[in-house]
Amino acid sequence: MDAFDLAELAARREATGEPYIEFLRVPDLSAGLYVLAAGQADLQQPHTEDEVYYVVSGAGRISVGDEVRDVRAGSVVFVGANVPHRFRDITADLTILVFFGPAEASRA
Repeated sequence: MDAFDLAELAARREATGEPYIEFLRVPDLSAGLYVLAAGQADLQQPHTEDEVYYVVSGAGRISVGDEVRDVRAGSVVFVGANVPHRFRDITADLTILVFFGPAEASRA
């Protein structure tokens, strides 16, 4: 079994200086922690995998294709593979768990 503590993941991510860290990878699934500060631009590009976002804390909006929705702690958003999407109008630091199926293609 693998088990993870959100505070430990947050510390690991912060130490990298990057907004995203992957903490789990198996062939059919990968998971990571994504943090965006209030006012920060989300520069991600569409992924070749389906993904699910779970907003742990914070507030803002997400655009997925032509739709825009508010997100806050407890929001769950599904994004299909290759669909343009990004978080925007971030009013409180967002902490997001991200799940990719199958595992996200390597970030080179």
